[in-house]
Amino acid sequence: MNTPDSPLIPSFAPVAARLRIVLVGTQHPGNIGAAARALKTMGLSRLVLVAPEDYPAEEAFRRAAGADDLLGDAQVVATLADAVSDCHFVMGCTARSRRVALEEHAPRQAGERAVHAAAQGGEVALVFGRERTGLTNEELQLCHAAVHIPANPDYSSLNLAAAVQVLAYELRLALLALQQAPVPEAPHPDEAPASHEHLEGFFAQLGDTLDAIDFHKGRTPDSAMRKLRRLYLRANLNEQEVRLLRGILADAQRMARLARGPAA
Repeated sequence: MNTPDSPLIPSFAPVAARLRIVLVGTQHPGNIGAAARALKTMGLSRLVLVAPEDYPAEEAFRRAAGADDLLGDAQVVATLADAVSDCHFVMGCTARSRRVALEEHAPRQAGERAVHAAAQGGEVALVFGRERTGLTNEELQLCHAAVHIPANPDYSSLNLAAAVQVLAYELRLALLALQQAPVPEAPHPDEAPASHEHLEGFFAQLGDTLDAIDFHKGRTPDSAMRKLRRLYLRANLNEQEVRLLRGILADAQRMARLARGPAA
């Protein structure tokens, strides 16, 4: 029987290092400290703070209860796009259905998918929103999937740090299960999932191209772009595929310019 020190069990530390928890617009510094404590108890260490309202703060370090190192190493950025620009898979924690339709996972499935993506060499983020209002539709638009914790519907108000603890525990279970599995072979760089930054560049170019060919014909582009985002996110595009699609879009834009003729 394998023991924790057995060489047959690969360390999951490199995989855990590719998992990050992102807190967006946190209002109470105590929740930041409690979230750091939740991560450390589950062997996770990467915390990213997006525009926290009150940080650094003494209350955060007091609530961290020994996880001061995680707070000291926490990255603070201005926007969610900055926090996940190098990520290959992003999941947003949300308590209710939104206008932005995303594939939805229960915590256990979310943990397994996140760890699987990280084991393949990708950077992965689990994103949590503000205490009172959660993530905006615009922020959820930057996520590839949603996570919903099935709390008591009669009292579903889950504290931010408690929600982080639930997902951190599921990540821990998935990491422990990974120790019993074969180490996956890292994909070739061209076959690796496209980064969030590259996908967003593709979506921006796609939107510009649809405008250039008058695809919307006066209709609002929002609905079509939401559907197209979901379609391409389901395809799990790699870097090579994104470059191919962007090349097609560039040619379509060139032909649109030729069709319009010289500028007046």
